[in-house]
Amino acid sequence: MSVVKVDPLRPDPAIIADAGARLRRGELVAFPTETVYGLGANALDGEAVARIYAAKGRPAWNPVIAHVPNVQAARALSRDWPATAECLAQAFWPGPLTLVVPKAPAVPDVATAGLDAVAVRVPDHPVALALLDAAGVPVAAPSANRFTQVSPTTADHVARSLGDRVPLVLDGGPCAVGIESTVVDCTGPDVVILRPGMLGRESLEAALAPLGVPVRHAVRTIAHDRSADGLSTADTPRSPGMADRHYAPRGDVWLFSSAQRHEMASAITAWFAGRTGPEAPRVYALLIGAPLPLAPGDAAAVTQVHMPDAPGEYARALYAALHDADADQAALVVIESPPETAAWDGVRDRLTRAAR
Repeated sequence: MSVVKVDPLRPDPAIIADAGARLRRGELVAFPTETVYGLGANALDGEAVARIYAAKGRPAWNPVIAHVPNVQAARALSRDWPATAECLAQAFWPGPLTLVVPKAPAVPDVATAGLDAVAVRVPDHPVALALLDAAGVPVAAPSANRFTQVSPTTADHVARSLGDRVPLVLDGGPCAVGIESTVVDCTGPDVVILRPGMLGRESLEAALAPLGVPVRHAVRTIAHDRSADGLSTADTPRSPGMADRHYAPRGDVWLFSSAQRHEMASAITAWFAGRTGPEAPRVYALLIGAPLPLAPGDAAAVTQVHMPDAPGEYARALYAALHDADADQAALVVIESPPETAAWDGVRDRLTRAAR
């Protein structure tokens, strides 16, 4: 693996040209976006896209997002570009919004998990946009990590997760948004949020007001089957990132409400009591409010991380905190649930699936 630093404000043309050429040749390149780092391949080359699945250990039923530099390039990937997609693209691209639209014949089935629809977006990151221009092809790019694990928001996270599975990583610094894009389905009469992100329903509805098109949340039916190979599903997802267990650290994850602070402290004491071995296992606690009232004997083995109380700042900090827990080999991560408001939908989605 080669990790190459790139100035996010002034990407080096030679570095970007080399990365673009690699993508055209069918190689994998990891690169930063405003959401998370992506593991990129030529989206029109089925063999190249298959290398993404192999590197990540990603199941074939899970589609990927095609990244493009502008709306015109997105339209070229759709055989019938919906008016809703045009409206949302004009309002929010470049930005953390993915549109699911009818698939053009040029898009290989491996990129869409056999579905007749393709997920596309224009990322809001100078390095990503420069790379897409240099490559001259749409770039399929799910998060640059092993399947179900915590998504990367730095180049170091990519290196730790994928190692030599990816030959080149462009290091453009930390990601500004921190969790994956909002994904909406534009193939039907309504616009359906398949995966919540930091761009919420209210903003989508406001942009679509001239069309009078409603926005609703999908009813989740995707079930990640962990009984066999862990790569099965009860229903083919319409969007990336809809597996039941996803975005998860290696340790167990427990969610608790702020009202359960004392109960969680007692549960940690009981958890420690049930463990054997010469060394106490590590526990991480991600907290919005006050520290947990831990027993004196437990405090040394529990790293309490104060998380921001604003959803945007929390999202930026979340995956870095979970990567720190993995690096510290935490066997348990306890997380205080965020408020039950729409602004926190994307964060709650990630936490809920990490805890499954």
